[in-house]
Amino acid sequence: MANTEQMSRSETPPTTPEDETVYRDYILDVRIVEHRSQTDGDVQYRFEAPHHEGCSFDDPEVAELYADVYFDVNGFEEAGTGDRGVPPTIIQAGRDTLVAYLFTQPHTDVYWLASFYGEKPEKIQRYINRVEKRATKIREGAREHGME
Repeated sequence: MANTEQMSRSETPPTTPEDETVYRDYILDVRIVEHRSQTDGDVQYRFEAPHHEGCSFDDPEVAELYADVYFDVNGFEEAGTGDRGVPPTIIQAGRDTLVAYLFTQPHTDVYWLASFYGEKPEKIQRYINRVEKRATKIREGAREHGME
């Protein structure tokens, strides 16, 4: 479950392989890599997937939620959406997926989202939980069908 505190996301700076370890491995060559930021030395978690530019997060739970959104919409590409844009696939997926995606963006937390949508923070957390559960079922189903 994603933490309700404000999370940070950044562009992925270059790292060397010895600075990296796989934090979480998913199906279909999707993974989260733990690495040290070359700018400040802090540990970050980079989401990687085929045909995706990759992005880093300060919190591993937010990186995992980003991966859940990725699986929930069967993959997406952020390139070309601009600094504040949202990939069309995510918008079309429904409110819960959009809420989960927005939660992974810089300077966004459950309280900001609750204010934005005019909902209680608990409802925003339920939206996020739905995406996490759906993504888990999607990955389990893919594994059952031999996808690794």
